[in-house]
Amino acid sequence: MSVPYETAAYEPAESPESPEEHLARLLGRALNSFELPDEVLRRLDCALAHDSSLHSAHHSAGLHRETYRHTWLLADGSAVTLWELVHNTAPGGGAQHEVYVDEEELHTATSRLGLPPHTPDFELPVLTQLSAIPEPRHVYAPEDSADHVRRLLRRAENTDRPDRETAALLATAAGHQITQAFGRPARTGRTNLSLALYEHAFLLPDGSEVSLWEVEHTATPDGRHMCEVYTTETAARTAMEHRATRQS
Repeated sequence: MSVPYETAAYEPAESPESPEEHLARLLGRALNSFELPDEVLRRLDCALAHDSSLHSAHHSAGLHRETYRHTWLLADGSAVTLWELVHNTAPGGGAQHEVYVDEEELHTATSRLGLPPHTPDFELPVLTQLSAIPEPRHVYAPEDSADHVRRLLRRAENTDRPDRETAALLATAAGHQITQAFGRPARTGRTNLSLALYEHAFLLPDGSEVSLWEVEHTATPDGRHMCEVYTTETAARTAMEHRATRQS
């Protein structure tokens, strides 16, 4: 028998943006949003969840340039990505925002920001891939991680959930942290489907880190919340796409 999903532990202090609200805010600040193809905007009209991340950045002599990747999960299980360029045109000047549908357009726009090569106090912008920079360690709470593992796996309803060996290993964890990795329920009248992905990171006694990935959704016959737990992020995201496709 399934244990009712414990949502209270995951709710942030303030309600996050829906996919529609996030898109509206992005388009509202972008100077060139009118150039986006209508087809792309129509596809985004059925977004179920969204995720944003810093892709690259460059700061020098009062000038700055950042690029952000915004991705939406659609009802048919596919995804749409928009690229946002944020920069200033003069040291200390206000930020300007632009949005593009692919990386090639983004790179073309970025190349136009370079100052003449003879300017000694400014480095020409380069795309610094954040994947080359080590990710910071999680901030672990010294709580009863063994009990957290038991509760997490007890509510998992997927048949391919982590096995007993994984549960036994994580029962030795000295701490854990829960973070939202993707998505929030779409507050819209077009669909009652909600999708969310959480990472449960555990710190083991030897200093190593192990994560479980939880998919929480309402793609059930009666619309109730269902929890699935996987050992890899890839498996969890595949499950999310599968649930979205079944509801389309």
